[in-house]
Amino acid sequence: MTHEVFNQAPPLVDCDVAADAGLLGAVEREGAAWAVGDLHRLGKLAGTAEAQRWAEEANRYEPRLLTHDRYGHRVDEVEFHPSWHRLMEVAVGEGLAGAPWADAREGAHVARAAGLYVWSQVEAGHSCPVSMTYAVVPALRHAPELAAAYEPLLTARTYDFGLRTPTAKNGLLAGMGMTEKQGGSDVRANTTRATEAGDGTWRLRGHKWFTSAPMCDLFLVLAQAPRGLSCFLVPRVLPDGTRNTFRIQRLKDKLGNRSNASSEPEFDDTVAWLVGAEGQGVRTIIEMVAMTRLDCVTGSASGMRAALNQAVHHTRHRSAFGGLLADKPVMRNVLADLALESEAATLLAMRLAGAVDRGEQAFQRLAVAAGKFWVCKRQPAVVGEALECLGGNGYVEDSGLPRLYRDAPLNSIWEGSGNVQALDILRTLHREPDSLEAFLAEVAPAAQADRRLAEAVSGLKDTPDEQGARRTAERMALVLQASLMVRYAPAAVADAFCASRLAGEWGHTFGTLPASADTAAIVERAAPA
Repeated sequence: MTHEVFNQAPPLVDCDVAADAGLLGAVEREGAAWAVGDLHRLGKLAGTAEAQRWAEEANRYEPRLLTHDRYGHRVDEVEFHPSWHRLMEVAVGEGLAGAPWADAREGAHVARAAGLYVWSQVEAGHSCPVSMTYAVVPALRHAPELAAAYEPLLTARTYDFGLRTPTAKNGLLAGMGMTEKQGGSDVRANTTRATEAGDGTWRLRGHKWFTSAPMCDLFLVLAQAPRGLSCFLVPRVLPDGTRNTFRIQRLKDKLGNRSNASSEPEFDDTVAWLVGAEGQGVRTIIEMVAMTRLDCVTGSASGMRAALNQAVHHTRHRSAFGGLLADKPVMRNVLADLALESEAATLLAMRLAGAVDRGEQAFQRLAVAAGKFWVCKRQPAVVGEALECLGGNGYVEDSGLPRLYRDAPLNSIWEGSGNVQALDILRTLHREPDSLEAFLAEVAPAAQADRRLAEAVSGLKDTPDEQGARRTAERMALVLQASLMVRYAPAAVADAFCASRLAGEWGHTFGTLPASADTAAIVERAAPA
């Protein structure tokens, strides 16, 4: 033995991921206090070494495409590591997929969002099919007969993997197929065609460019019908038990999100059922997109919190220059700054989930887009800074931070990138004045209590042109976050957020909070349990 290993942080295990003051306060405030016990149980599982092993293995042993069986028949199946299935079993069993739509309790969507926030800190990739299954239900209700057949299985808490007749399974997963190579976010440029078959079904022909989780049982797909772009339900297996044509050309080789299979499926005389009115495909599927955008906000808040936990934990155990890193004023400023960003994202995600429970559609139209724009863009910066807190240790795969870093940009790209969100906000401001009224009513009580917030709110009254759309999106998100912090966070936390994010007392990097910020109190509040 040539040396003794010391001054290394122990693994962050055997902790309760749900012991998060900002999260728990929001869950109770938004009507889901009844879920706190289950949330702690899930948080303790998320904090185990076993759950962390599942996450590592699901990403190390990536999904594998099986196009044919041994006899040459097309099967178009995806094989996953057993650890992926364990992650999925927990997620579906805890009601993080479609369960809230069948739960009449107050705060059901908040409870589900909080669970997703906690469990996604373990691993983000598997939350993709979980999120799409959650989001498909309101869109599918535009076809009552299809909803009656499939909704009980989409809202079930049973993970039943494998391609079989959908109604013969104990639980279903759903996905969506929107983008094509020539259009991307411009889905009206899609070329996939739909032809009426004369028996109540349609036939699709075309190629999709990004369809994640192709092992799902059902998909909502956009295709051009005679009366315009329309939404269709495409099952992988038809009611008679035969395989529908769903040729998976390849799996995408992605930057991150490696545990989740993303594919290019080809439709060739593929059987489909119309969902909603012909020619109203965007209006129909946008109800699904609105829910997945909410999950992008929640997922980014989750990724920020996971990175913050690692940074605080490491610096509380690592000594340098004569003391613990966490006690150094410059490091404490960085940690406090990251904690502010994390808590603001968490409060916003839970507030948006509460809006779903209460049916606050006018508020949601602006708030979800602003949250998606800003929170998802902040995740890569937060994770990158947290990784740096660990120094070279954070750049090594064993720390788990590289996986968080690779996953971080995705939520900003999924379901409409930043420009799409900013333009959605601009259109809403022009066309739906009731949405701005609902937004301003939401932030008004806090604005009366903080001068800096009041000044920021006053700057939202003028509708910008397209060039200023992103600045408006950013400002709306910060105003909404600040209003939540002023109303619900401790004074030290709220004051530091408003001083830095609204009043200009902030530099251009994390760790530049003003001297007035009580960084010790902020970090103490954020420390993992």
